[in-house]
Amino acid sequence: MSILTRTVAPQVLLAVDIDGTLLTWDGELFDSAERAIKRVLAAPEIELVLATGRAVHSTVGVARRLGIRHGLAVCCNGSATIRLDPDLPGGWELIDVVTFDAAPAIASIRRRLPDARLAVEDLGYGFKVTAHFPSGELDGEVRVVSDEELGRDPATRVILRDTDLTLDELHAVVEETKLPDVAYAVGWTGWVDLNPPGVSKASALEAIRRQLGVESHLTVAVGDGGNDITMLEWAGRGVAMGGSRQDVVAAADEETGPIDQEGLASVINSLF
Repeated sequence: MSILTRTVAPQVLLAVDIDGTLLTWDGELFDSAERAIKRVLAAPEIELVLATGRAVHSTVGVARRLGIRHGLAVCCNGSATIRLDPDLPGGWELIDVVTFDAAPAIASIRRRLPDARLAVEDLGYGFKVTAHFPSGELDGEVRVVSDEELGRDPATRVILRDTDLTLDELHAVVEETKLPDVAYAVGWTGWVDLNPPGVSKASALEAIRRQLGVESHLTVAVGDGGNDITMLEWAGRGVAMGGSRQDVVAAADEETGPIDQEGLASVINSLF
């Protein structure tokens, strides 16, 4: 099956992170970014790919908000790739998914952090959790289950949430317990995502690039978080949003303006 979303093969692959890059952390979409996205969608030479840590159902919602009816999206930090098409049931289909046995990670976390909240994504619907997360942090259908049920099926990722620990303390826990690869940590709360080893936004985007036939130097990626580092390093042109952490900026080729100062729009407009 071809993953082409347009009748003309694209020359440029543009990967755009969602939270902190396209939308503010409060979900605000600035007019400049919206106009720039619409400009890209009308350009057959550019293939826009949303690349996010968000769950599948949440990513689909953002795509609909932006008016993206056809396209590709990398979800769950690279563990799931979907194709958007209004002719499909629900408007999307899963074209690639990478999972791992979550049970060992869950058991290791529980021994070290007995009160931590844990979650895995129920692809396309919501999350299974061991306890409810703070309001607004998870969307879709949320179902509370035991640790055993949480680890019963292969998972695209395990979410570790502990409001009593700092970001650095959570990283230390992950390193000490030798858990699977840490995809990223969200710095404003005690949150770590654990993805299958070797999986990242970059690995999923590289598979897309190869299938589309886009040359490596004609890839552009824009992001702001720790889970964007591999993507920015992978891209022929990696752009960090203004105000990003120093390690994110260091991984990029350049830095644009902050999200509230047309940072994303200026990058997109430069492609034309």
